[in-house]
Amino acid sequence: MQNKRVCIDVGGTFTDCLVMDESGLLQKFKASTTPRDPSIGLMDAMKKAARFYKLDVKEFLGQIEILVHGTTLATNILLTGRGAKAGMITTKGFRDSIEIRRGIKPIDVSLYNVFIPPSEPLIPRWRRIGVEERTRYNGDIQTPLNEQEVRDAITSLKQKENIESVAICFLHSYINPAHERRAADICREVAPDVFVSTSHETLPVWREFERFNTTAVGVYVGPAVARYLTNLEEVLKQSGFRGTFLMMLANGLVQNIAECIRHPVFLLHSGPAAAPSGAVYLGKHLNEENLLSVDMGGTSFDICLVDKGEIPTTTEHWENDQRVAIKMVDIASIGAGGGSIANIDALGLLRVGPASAGADPGPACYGRGTDATVTDANLILGYVPADYFLGGEMQIDVKASHKAVAPLAKHLGTDEKGAAESIFRTVNANMANKITEVSTKRGYDVRNTVMIAGGGGGAIHAGFIADMLGIKKVVVPPVAALYSAFGMFAMDIGQDYARSFVGRVTNIDLDALNRVYEEMEAEAAKSFRVHGIDPESITLKRTADMRYVGQYHEVEADMPNGKLGREAIDAAADFFAKKHEEHNTFAMPWKAVEILTLRLKASTPNASFTLPEVKQAGADASAALKRRRVCRFGGADVDTPVYDGEKMLADNVISGPAIIEETTTTVVVPDAYVCSVDKYKNYVLTRN
Repeated sequence: MQNKRVCIDVGGTFTDCLVMDESGLLQKFKASTTPRDPSIGLMDAMKKAARFYKLDVKEFLGQIEILVHGTTLATNILLTGRGAKAGMITTKGFRDSIEIRRGIKPIDVSLYNVFIPPSEPLIPRWRRIGVEERTRYNGDIQTPLNEQEVRDAITSLKQKENIESVAICFLHSYINPAHERRAADICREVAPDVFVSTSHETLPVWREFERFNTTAVGVYVGPAVARYLTNLEEVLKQSGFRGTFLMMLANGLVQNIAECIRHPVFLLHSGPAAAPSGAVYLGKHLNEENLLSVDMGGTSFDICLVDKGEIPTTTEHWENDQRVAIKMVDIASIGAGGGSIANIDALGLLRVGPASAGADPGPACYGRGTDATVTDANLILGYVPADYFLGGEMQIDVKASHKAVAPLAKHLGTDEKGAAESIFRTVNANMANKITEVSTKRGYDVRNTVMIAGGGGGAIHAGFIADMLGIKKVVVPPVAALYSAFGMFAMDIGQDYARSFVGRVTNIDLDALNRVYEEMEAEAAKSFRVHGIDPESITLKRTADMRYVGQYHEVEADMPNGKLGREAIDAAADFFAKKHEEHNTFAMPWKAVEILTLRLKASTPNASFTLPEVKQAGADASAALKRRRVCRFGGADVDTPVYDGEKMLADNVISGPAIIEETTTTVVVPDAYVCSVDKYKNYVLTRN
């Protein structure tokens, strides 16, 4: 009987598996990620879950109704430069669009710095071929597609360059994709083993650089994503899985495997994009709307600022200096995780990250690596238990951590514990600075937010980071170590649609505008029907990208459903003006407003679930006291109480400094905070 729901997140160090069984309880399982073949680590986590339920793997997989999977595979491929050898076929005269990139400098480089090399596109110039064709801005065909040139181009790219994938990017294909479709058909006929992606399917909106480059990113990561998903789907089927397999997308929705293989660029930030949904779900239980979602894993620290319960999205994302213009959950990341390596730089200063020991070889205490990492520092400081790592499943070596940190201690002129504290403070400062960048520098007072701390390292570091920033409340959920996997339970199934539609609000063609929305809605209904979902259950949300005439950046404004008339468009323009003022502190009512892009979010709610409640008790938590351990706080060794997380009950109160040992993470309560347990077993740290 298929009645279990599983969410699994493959991270850089650990693979997290969260199971909701027939009783409605959430069970947590972790396994080491296997970078060479992530499906091995995924199946290891499944085997752990099967053993817990006293089933073999085939029986366990046969009981899964829905499996939702998130992976950083696409992101890691792009960041490490291990993508496919790709080519591009484009409109003659426009093959340099992704290299010119409208004159945009590399990210994090001053506009006035002329002493920098030009940006390197993912597809070099000799693998970009222009062909004769031209579609005008209004969709009219000016020059028919030269099909022989397309055949010659794909033949040359395949035979001479041995490409694995090709991007088809023609001018104005977002308004009339006929030429791109035909070129894609020819490519599949001539080179059936080459992965083909078109710009009108990837991003059907105007602006050539954004559309072309996003498509280039898709074909760069596409072959590896397709191989992984196809292989994983086959492994699961052979192992007994018969349920629904869905992938987590960058936009905070989930989608089936076939759609993900067709649009691999949507798998960027696949796992981390789920975390803010988990934060919003927890925020509703806490009656809090202004949230700071942080997720510290093995390799990265991911941040999302949730304002008034609304998860922010963006189409202005850059990933490793590559423009990705799809709609994504607005997450900021920094290379700061448990596996982040500490070293001395050329100036003799201590640096932590962004390089990571990952899962292989991992921190020195895992027994395979030799680099000092944040996890090694936490172990030396007494925050992480040497005898209860992953609930005692994983043996770690304290001596190896001391040996790895010793050279740093010698350089810093201190002992190993002092060096470990320096590593700890440095990585905390890095994370606090990144939070400031996405909050204070954007006009938000981070002190008015509630920090939701997730990830294996989040519960250890969150209290100290919050203290630096003046945040008064930190919430560590019981599923903190599987934060992204938990967020997947709150995900909706759906897809985003977008169409360019340029026109001033005052003289917009209402019939044409309504027709575009109706076409997108029909496309959404067809997609859901193919997946066995009743279109009647779909929730449709219309928006439009609007701006004042002459502006470069747009604001996404809500549009009502149904047939739109003059009154509805004027109301949308008023909404835009209010949102513009809210975001930018000013409005310009004397300026004309124009629409650039029409958007539609089509979704159907995932099955509902509730967090289990724990037994209530008084404030006295002495029954959960497990032992005492010497830990380093504020430069001094402190005899610190250590509590058993399994025995903590609702209403228990613990004053810092203190340690709470859960099976999958450790909660560190600094001396500036008091920790209380709510009825859902969230650990709520409140500043004294």
